[in-house]
Amino acid sequence: MDFTFTEDQLAFKEAISRFLMTEAPPEMLREIWETEAGRSPELHRSIAAQGLTALSVPEEQGGLGMDDIAWSLLTQELGYYAIPDSMVDTAYVATGLLSALPATVAARNDVLSQVAEGNMRIAVAHSINPLVADVHLADTIIVEHQGEVHFLSREQLEYDSNSSIDSSRRLSKISFTPSASTQVVDAQAGAAIWNETLNRGALSVAGQSLGLAQRMLDLSVDYAVQRKQFGKPIGSFQAVKHKLADVVSGIEFAKPALYRAAYALAQGDARADLYVSHAKLACCEAALVAARHGIQVHGAMGYTWEADLQMFMKRAWALNASWGTREFHRQRIAKDIFADGAAVGPRYTFGE
Repeated sequence: MDFTFTEDQLAFKEAISRFLMTEAPPEMLREIWETEAGRSPELHRSIAAQGLTALSVPEEQGGLGMDDIAWSLLTQELGYYAIPDSMVDTAYVATGLLSALPATVAARNDVLSQVAEGNMRIAVAHSINPLVADVHLADTIIVEHQGEVHFLSREQLEYDSNSSIDSSRRLSKISFTPSASTQVVDAQAGAAIWNETLNRGALSVAGQSLGLAQRMLDLSVDYAVQRKQFGKPIGSFQAVKHKLADVVSGIEFAKPALYRAAYALAQGDARADLYVSHAKLACCEAALVAARHGIQVHGAMGYTWEADLQMFMKRAWALNASWGTREFHRQRIAKDIFADGAAVGPRYTFGE
């Protein structure tokens, strides 16, 4: 079995990286952090013009119909450049939810078409997240209520802003009154949809965290080469090398967990919960270690506004508890591997 990515997949990742490198330099990120909305309409239009909002939209609604594996590559780039946009929630998490809805849901096809065109921002309010991102800009808010799926506009709910350490993430606590007019799927049918949505949300965080870890490693390596002490670059000191080696190890061990989870979701694997929780834990841990060691390499300089490291570090901290805390994902893993007759061992990794 060949586990490597195809040339097309790697070319896709490289093209996204080149695009984001130009569109989102750190100087622009600082400017967006200081705006009232925390978002750039120009950046959003550029992303839509590249067709990125249409990636997961079915071809019938004008999209490209790409799967979770493509997003495991894309989210790494979005994390690497700390892109301040709600594209992941709209074009990946919400699109997956919308695609899973029955065709009888009247708004389904229209909303998917607008997502593909880049004309729709969607906030997803899952019960796993006490705070919801980007409600203040969302055209549609998809809300879970006791397993039900509800579609609302901003006028149909109340929301209170909640500050975040990551200034590009605008979070809100929402409240609304559920009704038959807002409900599109009942609790019985909605349970599976919301669980899959949770998995995609967690996988998106895992991919972004891995990208953040790589960016913080690169920034730390650059600083260690340039910063001199006792007449030598600090990167030549063994203690600094060990810190950076720990970060590299964390990233390399997290990558296969991310790709395994993406494959499981794309294939509808019955154990997708297990693989997604593993990826979330591994990737977030890699980002936290990269942040901690990056600060130690930079010294107090790493905390300052002038240092690029602080933006990626704060994003990693903010994402860590999003789409499930570490305790939640550990419990999901334990539930699977400690069950009677659990399929544990190398021969179960990709089936017989």
